[in-house]
Amino acid sequence: MQEQTGTSSEETTSNCSTSRCSTTAVILSFNSARTISKCLSTLTDDSSEAPGPERIMVVDNGSTDDSRKLIEGFAEKHSHIQLIALETNHGTTYSRNRALDLVDTDTVLILDSDAYMPANVLKILRDELAASPEVGIIAPRLEYPDGRYQLSTDQFPTAIQKIKRYFFLRAMERSDEAPRSTVDYAISATWLLRTEAMKAVGQFDEKIFYSPEDVDYCMRVWKAGYQVMYEPSAVVVHDAQELSRSRIPNRFTFSHGLGLLYYFRKHGYLFSPSRICKKHSIPRNHLARQ
Repeated sequence: MQEQTGTSSEETTSNCSTSRCSTTAVILSFNSARTISKCLSTLTDDSSEAPGPERIMVVDNGSTDDSRKLIEGFAEKHSHIQLIALETNHGTTYSRNRALDLVDTDTVLILDSDAYMPANVLKILRDELAASPEVGIIAPRLEYPDGRYQLSTDQFPTAIQKIKRYFFLRAMERSDEAPRSTVDYAISATWLLRTEAMKAVGQFDEKIFYSPEDVDYCMRVWKAGYQVMYEPSAVVVHDAQELSRSRIPNRFTFSHGLGLLYYFRKHGYLFSPSRICKKHSIPRNHLARQ
């Protein structure tokens, strides 16, 4: 599949210059029966004073557990929830793009099925995005279910840095957290994406099956003249499965490795992205805080 270059919704406009940005949530599900109910319950909690997403699209990637039945149950109770059912697992890019084809709101909430976002957190991100037209993606602080800080932002990867992250991620998570700042990239477990930026950047690159589709997309956001922002005052619990980080290699590990090789070829570097950052005026001052 080729990299997607835009949405099919030609009438989409960005009205995110005020704090009231409309939002479509795009949730990717694969055998997520353990988490999808909590994910959707948090998004549709009527007790919150802050409004949730106007539209929720759940893409089920050919689940073989009870995920689809649970999603259908929520869709019956909430008319703004739509299930997009795929018969097989198409990975993270093709699947998300099928929902992005249908987006007609000012912003898109990219959300994993194991991430739990209260409406007040969405409000923080929408307000920040509305106040910062230069920002294309804003990402919250992620925490493990036990409250521990989860490292979700980083520098653009290099061969050496990926090895370090693989072996020393837990130690990196014990270091000081970055303040609100621009970052090279944020993992796509939770993003609020400006639709205007998506139209400029295009959709996810379907040549990447599983990952690092989020790193590639953030690089493209920066190249398009937008920023990627980290907002730690907004907190989301991410019950991460970390499928590609098993000590025993599996198909997700293999897919991630292939995706990284493709990413390095595509963007033309292996050991340092400095040339690309200089060419596209991507700031490096935030690296001292990462």
